[in-house]
Amino acid sequence: MAAGKQQLPVALLFILGGVWSFPLVQDTKPAAKLCGYESCHITKPNMLNVHLVPHTHDDVGWLKTVDQYYYGDRNDIQHAGVQYILDSVVDQLLKNPDRRFIYVETAFFYRWWKQQSSSMQQTVKRLVNEGRLEFVNGGWCMSDEATTHYSAVIDQMTLGLRFLNDTFGACGRPRVAWHIDPFGHAREHASMFAQMGYDGFFFGRLDYQDRDHRMIEKEQELLWRASDSLTPPMADLFTGILPNGYNPPEGFCWDQLCHDPPIRDDPDLEDYNVDDVVNRFLVIANSQAMVYKTNHIIMTMGSDFQYENANLWYKNLDKLIHYVNAQQANGSKVNVLYSTPSCYLQELHRANLTWSLKRDDFFPYADDAHDFWTGYFTSRPALFPLVVGINLGFLSLHWRGSGSSEAMAVAQHHDAVSGTEKQHVANDYARRLANGWQHCQLLISNSFAALSGSFLKRNYCDNLNISVCLPTEILNKFLVIVYNPLARPVTWPVRLPVNGTAYAVSDVKGKPVDCQVSFAINELVFQVQAPPLGYTTYSVSLIQDGPPPASTQRRTPTGIQNKFLRVTFDPDTGLLSSLSNLETKQSIKLTQNFYWYNASDGNNTESNQPSGAYIFRPNSSTPFIISKTAKTETIQEVRQWFAPWVSQVVRLYADSKALELEWTVGPLPIDDNLGKEVITRLDTSIKTDRFFYTDSNGREVLQRKKDFRPTWNLKQSEPIAGNYYPINSRAFIKDDVDQLTVVTDRSQGGGSIQNGSLEIMLHRRLLYDDVRGVGEPLNETSDIFPEGLIVRGRLLLSLEHPAAAADLHRPMAEQEVLQPLLAFVDGDLSPNIRHEFSGLQAALPPAVHLLTLTQWDKDSVLLRLEHQFQSRESKLNSQPVTVNLQKLFSTLVVLGVSELNLSANQWKDKMTRFDWTPQKGTGPLQTGCRILLE
Repeated sequence: MAAGKQQLPVALLFILGGVWSFPLVQDTKPAAKLCGYESCHITKPNMLNVHLVPHTHDDVGWLKTVDQYYYGDRNDIQHAGVQYILDSVVDQLLKNPDRRFIYVETAFFYRWWKQQSSSMQQTVKRLVNEGRLEFVNGGWCMSDEATTHYSAVIDQMTLGLRFLNDTFGACGRPRVAWHIDPFGHAREHASMFAQMGYDGFFFGRLDYQDRDHRMIEKEQELLWRASDSLTPPMADLFTGILPNGYNPPEGFCWDQLCHDPPIRDDPDLEDYNVDDVVNRFLVIANSQAMVYKTNHIIMTMGSDFQYENANLWYKNLDKLIHYVNAQQANGSKVNVLYSTPSCYLQELHRANLTWSLKRDDFFPYADDAHDFWTGYFTSRPALFPLVVGINLGFLSLHWRGSGSSEAMAVAQHHDAVSGTEKQHVANDYARRLANGWQHCQLLISNSFAALSGSFLKRNYCDNLNISVCLPTEILNKFLVIVYNPLARPVTWPVRLPVNGTAYAVSDVKGKPVDCQVSFAINELVFQVQAPPLGYTTYSVSLIQDGPPPASTQRRTPTGIQNKFLRVTFDPDTGLLSSLSNLETKQSIKLTQNFYWYNASDGNNTESNQPSGAYIFRPNSSTPFIISKTAKTETIQEVRQWFAPWVSQVVRLYADSKALELEWTVGPLPIDDNLGKEVITRLDTSIKTDRFFYTDSNGREVLQRKKDFRPTWNLKQSEPIAGNYYPINSRAFIKDDVDQLTVVTDRSQGGGSIQNGSLEIMLHRRLLYDDVRGVGEPLNETSDIFPEGLIVRGRLLLSLEHPAAAADLHRPMAEQEVLQPLLAFVDGDLSPNIRHEFSGLQAALPPAVHLLTLTQWDKDSVLLRLEHQFQSRESKLNSQPVTVNLQKLFSTLVVLGVSELNLSANQWKDKMTRFDWTPQKGTGPLQTGCRILLE
């Protein structure tokens, strides 16, 4: 990046998921020739080859905090110390060159690496270069797949993979994705892994009925076609289901945490057991081979936080390999070897077989008939709201980095954002995010100062969502700086808590802006318009002080409308009764209310499984209605009260095509000793015939059907929990004429239990643990909420014809994730200050989203552009789009451009992946969207 004439040599083809950097700095040393696939041990073609994979699964927080896990603190909670695991494994790998070990969580390895001496670092590099220590997955954490947004997943993967690339070069690049512990698997994750260059993907958990079916059909290894839009095999990913979750076979765990007997191989001893061990192992190996397709099988030799004393494991594994293979002299056809997932994958690829094809996902996950892991889709809802992306810092040319990257990366862990951690660990995640946000605020303030030429103090209000903001409540004159992280202009309603009764608002040019004070909670409301990837400024002045007027008398509203939508209310109940699109002349019946499921305590006749942080297990399929009527009040908006702990505001802004439902739920009462799982349900006249639709990690949309799975015959045992799916940013129901889309502000669980209905779980408070390891009920209280957690969120509803619905809900969901950021300055507009700025020369087209713009190093920038429309979902926007990089930015001069893969750790033209052949009758889908870049 430098001043001078802009140059860009040739037209480039940007396939969805591509990345540009200016340029990427990579390890220039030649890669060792022994790592990766070349380091694999030789197998025997006429035998059953058993690949033993020594590994540890180290949660980046769960029962203990990240720091406690690393240092081995609080072993009264759980015995685990990651630093000792890495110390011990490296020591044992050095004692036998045949040994192998894989490591996954870069967050822990990075911390350990920084504490090592130079000589130890060189030793570890040698182990990596020889393929004896291999990294798999490689993200900062092993992310959750149900509750994460794709943008955050890409960021945390990039953070981890960049460290491995910078430290170890090509030998540090993982070849396989490894998600052995997440509780269900998202199609979008598979698509991202494919675009990141992985050759395969292994996981351990899938529905028990699905596993039974796949074992019979020998389809536990398959080809996952993970996108409806990308041309195969771009998003095709070979996927393997591990045989024992991620644990060793029964009787073969030799960690200090285990209780299986060691191999006692002194024939003079009375308890010599080699023959017994070998015979049991051969039975297990041959039994496992019967449900897989090739003469290669994999066994995961390790588990949670194992290998703290790696000598126990390796001494016994050495003996196991020796004594089992010795039986080959007696005619045995079993060959055991140290291996890694990538070496195992290479053998499957060499088998040159055809593989069954999967196009849907692996949700919901159940491990037994009444044990559906669908509760965590909404556990800890206050931790779910997505954080605004901060792209502004780079454009000021004063970027210094921020402390938020690691905090955000850790928060994507499958026991973090999922809400399946202990309360003190959840508090630690919240603290880390708060500290990261403080770093972000400093970065933003420095950027504003550099761009505007003003170094006045800028204040931020972290509690605007609960109408708390000290600057706007005490100042008579202040500026509102509105930063828009999107690459297109945004119109946004601003609501500021105030103490006056009348205010004047003007834009950056001094033009008055319509505003009003809502006296119900003393909020100043006005619309702002911000330029693409930039900021603008509004001036606010108090013109009338004093107490608010007397409260408006409550009345039951009959309807509210703007030029796009009309909403009616039932005068008898106060509930929504219809929604109409005035442009398209569509109208549907729409009733919305709140209900709660009585969470099972485990003491019922069918099953002893209670609801908990993971499991959703209502006692009945019929939820309790909180109130059949709503007390209402209309003050520029409709306020509804359903109970002392459930209320809602229905809003329809002047220029909005979406109806806003801002809900407040909590504290959930438990004085009746009943756990509660609160939902909102939308009942409509739309004819859905059991179908509904949810997004996958905020990206592509998948069709769902009640009591149905696309690849196996479902025996439904939980009619509610078994029909819940993760909703990351949107869900909708539709028929041939109408589509009702709901855009959420956070990840939540939901489903369509009745035709024409869509329900979304908002809040959960439970009194029992669900016996999945966390060891405490999901009952959130704190100093701020001593009576129980209060959560506020919002849903955006739109009504469109199905063919045009995506043109509205795609940008709406994008804007909900990347909301404008507000900063406040004491004073008024000054002619000597730059009060408005855009980082783009022109807005990007609606189909193109600027996903990433960040400083990579002092001379280079990482840019990600994506086509955000799914194939065939829009006549207007599901088409290729041309973007001219030379004319894109207002402050950057492009001197060169290079394309990388999605995770920015390989040049795109150097990325090669294994080719896999699907079985006949499973041909490619229609080619998806592309972006051409000039």
